[in-house]
Amino acid sequence: MSLTITKLNAPLTPAFDSQPSSEIQITATPTINVQAQRLADFNTLTDALEYAASGTTGYNFYDAKGNLRSVLPYSELRKKARISAQRLYGFGLNRGARVAIIADTSPEFVELFFACRYVGLVPYAMPVPVNLGSHTVYVQQLQGMLNSGQADIALANFDYVNFLKEAAKNIKGLKWVGTPDQLAQLPALEVEFQPNHPDETAYLQFTSGSTRASRGVVITERALMSNMQGIVRNGLEMKPGDRAASWLPFYHDMGLVGLVLAPMVSQVTVDYLATRDFAIRPLQWLRLISRNRCTIAFSQPFGLNLCTLRVRDSDLKDLDLSCWRAAGIGAEMINPGTLRSFAKKFSSAGFDERAFLPCYGLAESTLAVTFSRINHGSQSIKIDAKTLVDKKMAVRVQADGRKYNEFVNCGRPLPGHTVKIFNEAGEELPNFMVGSVLVHGDSVMAGYFQNPEETKKALKPGNWLDTGDIGFLFEGDLYITGRRTDVIIVNGRNIRAQDVEELAEQQAEIRSREASAFGINAADGATTVVLVIECRLTSATERQSLINRLQQLIYMAFGVNCLVELVSPHTLPRTSSGKLSRFAARQGFIQRTNLSDQLSAVESGDR
Repeated sequence: MSLTITKLNAPLTPAFDSQPSSEIQITATPTINVQAQRLADFNTLTDALEYAASGTTGYNFYDAKGNLRSVLPYSELRKKARISAQRLYGFGLNRGARVAIIADTSPEFVELFFACRYVGLVPYAMPVPVNLGSHTVYVQQLQGMLNSGQADIALANFDYVNFLKEAAKNIKGLKWVGTPDQLAQLPALEVEFQPNHPDETAYLQFTSGSTRASRGVVITERALMSNMQGIVRNGLEMKPGDRAASWLPFYHDMGLVGLVLAPMVSQVTVDYLATRDFAIRPLQWLRLISRNRCTIAFSQPFGLNLCTLRVRDSDLKDLDLSCWRAAGIGAEMINPGTLRSFAKKFSSAGFDERAFLPCYGLAESTLAVTFSRINHGSQSIKIDAKTLVDKKMAVRVQADGRKYNEFVNCGRPLPGHTVKIFNEAGEELPNFMVGSVLVHGDSVMAGYFQNPEETKKALKPGNWLDTGDIGFLFEGDLYITGRRTDVIIVNGRNIRAQDVEELAEQQAEIRSREASAFGINAADGATTVVLVIECRLTSATERQSLINRLQQLIYMAFGVNCLVELVSPHTLPRTSSGKLSRFAARQGFIQRTNLSDQLSAVESGDR
């Protein structure tokens, strides 16, 4: 039996080379909607979904081969979310109780997320495992989130529920653990849904934990709507003909807010590829953009680098990326060389480098803080490296041959938001002076869930958010130079961890994103630079040669001794968003090594 699901005013059906193996043929939700577009002018998420459900757009989910796997129009999302909400109501939870959901790229996660909001519960997304070989580490990560979020209920699909059940052992207050299918077996009680209030918590967003343990960021409905208005109106200048494509994980703030919630509150269709499928074959993401004529797609820089390295030149003739008008870049430091390489590689496929849209944000400000100007591409400036370190001042390179750092323009704050730069004494700094980046605006978090100590560190008087990032302002635009916690201070010298890592990655034996630098303090307070490298060399002679070369290069570049450790591939820990975690790398190094002996050898100059 063949079932065809058709949608009104659907101008396209994705023409993938291979058809789904299932007998059920599904038509993707359309690009052009039947309703007038509204750009996030709602009080709450459920208000937005009630409106979007009267249209024809929605979410589409594709498999690793590019076949359309399932479709979730906003109308169907509303229906299913309300039924699941009736089942959640049966647990008798108080309004504001937390529901932890392992967020794989699936319709079920989105349905559960909105079900929570319909019945006044607070959902939070937990990651899928980055590497299934890291069983123990993943279970510990889930345990930490279940405890920190004080979950009352926890759900995961069949693939991950055993991890969840293992993590849930001995978690106080956890009333039920199961799958969406098991939830569907429970009775749907009659419920008179109460409207949500803008000051209620919409969800918890766990930070990626790249520099410290993960914490639950409290995001209110008001903060969420403020941020999404800025994104869709000012950042993206969303139009009725827009369509998005995404591989970003749903448990990351850019994936959840930017590519799940923001499209819904502007009634835009999204085509999804699972993160793990993108990592294996990034070409499929580009094919989604090309064949479905997607206009908006965001990526972390490493995703663009993956496309540049993995997509073959022979594949370019089948791509047409001329439709891609907003190629958002964010979530980590932006290397201008990555953008140039991508633009050069895909220019023959119609990619216009003016589509690059660098932006800056963080979970503590819901998602976005600044956007560069749309249709203007990526702009950057070259800053004298020595002056940056010695005087904390961004001075443009004036002569050839001077060492420099190149920083990307991340744009201006969204309306209603302010960015200022402060020094360690709490004094505001002028243009080109480098200091801590602080943010003020309606999108700023209410705090970290049940963590007043960390909240006090992050939120300064007047509700200014200390982002933990370092940067400078020039002509109203923000440039990020690194994270304060990523600055290694040795004998009064400020050394950026990124600079050490980039120097290492210039060596032929070291791949991108396989080097992690951080500082270790000895008992006497002296700081040592440590560089951990994932290495595939097997010869002891070659390994020692690499260590010697790296130590010499680092000493020449920064004037400091460095301890270099070579580890096996996949040893360095990564955050839920795929970034290297210097915090966890440092902890792992301490556990693996006899630290006092190692530091003594380095301090004595044994390089």
